[in-house]
Amino acid sequence: MKAVIQRVSKASVTIESVKVASIQKGLLILLGIVDEDTQEDINWLSKKIINLRIFNDENYVMNNSLIDVDGEVIVVSQFTLQASTKKGNRPSYLKAAKPSIAIPLYEAFIKQIENDFNKKVQTGEFGADMKVELLNDGPVTIIIDTKDKK
Repeated sequence: MKAVIQRVSKASVTIESVKVASIQKGLLILLGIVDEDTQEDINWLSKKIINLRIFNDENYVMNNSLIDVDGEVIVVSQFTLQASTKKGNRPSYLKAAKPSIAIPLYEAFIKQIENDFNKKVQTGEFGADMKVELLNDGPVTIIIDTKDKK
């Protein structure tokens, strides 16, 4: 499971001209899933994300977590995060999980974040053509791969 976490001042997701998600201060999480991902990956990633100290404290030092700042979250599925660009110029998405595997894992991740964060999470729509807008704060962008827990 791969996640791109962006600290945002605001973010939204629009599908077919309808805004389906909108937040202010918080995190926009882009999530890419592979067949090998498990509930263990979900649990680890959720706890890691909500406890990341990437929000500024009163001294403008990144010491606060999402919980500390009472931020908001949008989770967006993004199979292209699992792209392989090793050969040629056209990315291969063979590593990305098929919907039959990815959708239950995506939904489980959302539930886990909501449980760990104790707050409702907004989402895009799996497989939809989404327009994602954000105002990256910092900018702060973190990439986490559960297969490389360093």
